[in-house]
Amino acid sequence: MEYRNLGASGLRVPVLSFGAGTFGGSGPLFGAWGTTDATEARRLVDICLEAGVNLFDTADVYSAGASEEVLGQAIRGRRDAVLISTKTALPTGDGPGDWGTSRSRLVKSVEDALRRLGTDYIDLLQLHAFDASTPVEETLSTLDRLVTAGKLRYIGASNFGGWELMKSLAVSERHAYPRYVAHQVYYSLAGRDYEWELMPLAANQNVGALAWSPLAWGRLTGKIRRGQALPEKSRLHDTAAYGPPVDDEKLFDIVGALDGIATETGKTVPQIAINWLVSRPTVSSVIIGARNEEQLRQNLGAVGWSLTKEQTDKLDRASSVTAPYPYFPYRRQEGFAKLNPPLV
Repeated sequence: MEYRNLGASGLRVPVLSFGAGTFGGSGPLFGAWGTTDATEARRLVDICLEAGVNLFDTADVYSAGASEEVLGQAIRGRRDAVLISTKTALPTGDGPGDWGTSRSRLVKSVEDALRRLGTDYIDLLQLHAFDASTPVEETLSTLDRLVTAGKLRYIGASNFGGWELMKSLAVSERHAYPRYVAHQVYYSLAGRDYEWELMPLAANQNVGALAWSPLAWGRLTGKIRRGQALPEKSRLHDTAAYGPPVDDEKLFDIVGALDGIATETGKTVPQIAINWLVSRPTVSSVIIGARNEEQLRQNLGAVGWSLTKEQTDKLDRASSVTAPYPYFPYRRQEGFAKLNPPLV
């Protein structure tokens, strides 16, 4: 397993990490992802650690905290062998204090997460979304106190816009608060919006990307193709509205390119899609998920080998889309690109 520094930090993380959204799954969204109990979760953690995957990602909203609880049970007795990443900010109830990143909400959220996880510190806490109702200074000063108290090791963001992340980094620099070293983002062959603004920002500010949904909400599994109905057990039947939008025709072009490379390499479609993502600029780790041991072992096979330049170019062409303004001139006009060349 390859390890990379997480942004501008000394924390080294594996290029593949495990998303625990299937742990304790319940409700229409997370129940469709999976319903892994503590015994099954411990086995999946065993397999991850054997492969060198020691970073496990969860959130307080995953099955109303059950994901954190099951993860805590699965790592019991080996806390020092793992890195825990969790997230907070999204609503966990209907009360006025049940959402956001105010001082009172953050302190309570961290204490609740520590209790559910059965630990006294969190390696990486990420804000699940930007809270426009709370001053950035209040949020970061609270995170500073939690880091100083030893309850958090590092902090990160998730699903932030470019200006939201940059403003936060600037406030951290101005007040000498801890800075976000990670940005958990949606990024896949079927969703490359991250490349327009967030990737250049991450490269400039040294913020490591943790890529979620690398298989585009299950669309890059190789089971969805042009002219075929959705598989009967696809979670897309019930959860498509929760996930990122994907143009069907573009998706079929991408899957066609993946099929061709699968024939050339002997690798599976998901393995190729994840391998492409691991090689992208600013990506520190790709978050993989699995309902069972078979899926996990297949996804772990996405690393330890490389696509050729020709294969990468083929995937880039199949998945490329026109960048929105003001980014498209830098990709289409030599003069613009000379001033600010795209990273990919």
